[in-house]
Amino acid sequence: MRLILASRKSDLARIQAYAVGQALQKAHPQIEIDYQFRESMGDKNLSDPLWKMPERGVFTEDFYQDLIAGHTDLVVHSWKDLPVETRAGTEIIATMLRADARDILIVKKSAWSEIVNTEVLKIFSSSPRRAYNLNDFLKEALPTKIKKVEFESVRGNIPTRFRKLMTTDSIHGLVVAKAALDRLLSASQDEFLETKNQLLMSLKECRWMVLPLKKNPTAAAQGALAIEIRKNHSEIKKLLAAINCHNTFQTVSLEREILKSHGGGCHQKIGVTVLKRPYGQITFLQGLTEQDKSLDSVTLVSSDLNQFDNPKDKVTRDKVWPLETSDVAFFERENLNIKEVSDKNTLDGLLISKADALPQNWNISHDKLVWAAGLETWKKLAQKGVWVWGCAEGLGESEDPALTELMGAKVGFLRLTHADADSITGTSESLATYKLVPKVKDWPDLTGKTHFYWMSGSAFLRAMEIFPELIAASHSCGPGHTYQVISERLKGLKNPCIFLSHQDWLKQVTI
Repeated sequence: MRLILASRKSDLARIQAYAVGQALQKAHPQIEIDYQFRESMGDKNLSDPLWKMPERGVFTEDFYQDLIAGHTDLVVHSWKDLPVETRAGTEIIATMLRADARDILIVKKSAWSEIVNTEVLKIFSSSPRRAYNLNDFLKEALPTKIKKVEFESVRGNIPTRFRKLMTTDSIHGLVVAKAALDRLLSASQDEFLETKNQLLMSLKECRWMVLPLKKNPTAAAQGALAIEIRKNHSEIKKLLAAINCHNTFQTVSLEREILKSHGGGCHQKIGVTVLKRPYGQITFLQGLTEQDKSLDSVTLVSSDLNQFDNPKDKVTRDKVWPLETSDVAFFERENLNIKEVSDKNTLDGLLISKADALPQNWNISHDKLVWAAGLETWKKLAQKGVWVWGCAEGLGESEDPALTELMGAKVGFLRLTHADADSITGTSESLATYKLVPKVKDWPDLTGKTHFYWMSGSAFLRAMEIFPELIAASHSCGPGHTYQVISERLKGLKNPCIFLSHQDWLKQVTI
């Protein structure tokens, strides 16, 4: 059986087409595939910014017409390029495993002194979503004072945008989809070697940071491929079923429905990303609708459907602890006299859960890979002059940073933490920079409290030593090491409930 598979002709589009074709042939060795590459309307017009161009199918309409006419059997798209409305006569029937959906900021090292002196950051990007969502965040995320962030329109494929960045003195940085860059850097075919080497050379002259979904949810379906066929083509449907990633298809379809509910399209200032985790489904939504309605939410639909869904499970505020995150005080902190580690004594980077874990006498180079546990730690480290490369979004340090393609190898981290952390969490590759000294008095008053939210495993274990009767209470925490510690201690009892933040817990647990 011979199939004609079509896509755009850029390096990235061909890489994506080959990935689908190779997966199909692996699943069905009898298939032969002819690739058909061509430019779309959006590829031919590189002068107008995307927001000025027709919104419906600027990169996909030409291929749709060929498919309807029977000139091709299937088309591989970047799913984010497709209109959110369904198209008559065709359907998206399958996808592959989604690549990293996040955006990445690239900044030229040579531009840093100008950024510091002018307090202005000038970025190439044609996305209204990125301009709206990143304006405030980047002022807090960079390790220097930024008064103004300016976005300038840029068109072209990823290699073209990098060339424009490196040859335009007036522009400091570039924001692109990380999935696109990852795919170009990991391509194994010889025809992409030159592009790959050019990108690697440019990256050596730049610093980058992976932008957090909490502040910059992506374009709906970013990082996912869409395989489009003519409707009722049952034979190809059966073939594609073998390579379809059901999880990706579900989450991406939901993102597109959310975008559509807000009148969505690629010209909107709206980002939406859905992640599935064992403990539930997380939806990041941020932006501004055309009706000037502000969107800003991170929601978790828990896998435990009975978790505080019934009003009778909720309690009054006098029953919960803590009401404020500052109320947690079971320990005194004592810094350890730790010399700054050399590169020979660390892995590839530093993983920092709390900003205070970084000793004050350490001078961290901007070229040293630093990964934060969450956004608050990121911001505090930036205030200390540390270039943070990304964070785990508060979802736990087991979250994959997905840096293999960018770094050229799997990344390891040295975790900066307190002296007893390894015995509590069972982790290795850590360095204690401080210790927690248990208080012998002035503990929080937990009398009459029935519902607790824990921000550290150490605090939970210490509280259980002092108030062992509270072991049977309702315990909640985030989805990281604290959850593992509490689950181990509660073995045989009900597992802790997971919330994405203390604030979310308060809203859902209290009347």
